[in-house]
Amino acid sequence: MIHLRKITEENFIDAFNLKLAPEQERFVSHPIRSLAQAYVYREQCQPFGIYEGQTMVGYVMVIYDYDVPEYDIWHMMIEQAEQGKGYGKAALDRVLDYIREKPFGSSDRVTLTCNKENIRALTMYKSKGFAETGVTDGEEIELSLMIRQR
Repeated sequence: MIHLRKITEENFIDAFNLKLAPEQERFVSHPIRSLAQAYVYREQCQPFGIYEGQTMVGYVMVIYDYDVPEYDIWHMMIEQAEQGKGYGKAALDRVLDYIREKPFGSSDRVTLTCNKENIRALTMYKSKGFAETGVTDGEEIELSLMIRQR
């Protein structure tokens, strides 16, 4: 059962120890960088460990952009040894559930970027309803989703 846990002093080292396959490292920033950003944007974001039981199998950060306004999903990753088990899809469902609670502000728009060569991630995001917006930044493609309350 995949669930999210806020990153705290009890589990941040577990996030630091997550690894991607070498060929994936260009797709996602390491949690160390992401947690530094979380500190800077601490009034508008929440980093999470992605857990299977008591084991951290991945990392994701949710940030609220007050200027747009919208929720953004940053740096989602699944540990290389845990990939291919459906954890990414399940974690994305949990992230969207969290965003539906509107923890930082009111918006139904969720946006993320994904490297255009990261076919597995693009396929997963599109399977959950994310659509390309037409905005690009170098190798990154922006995708958005309008969420509905359950």
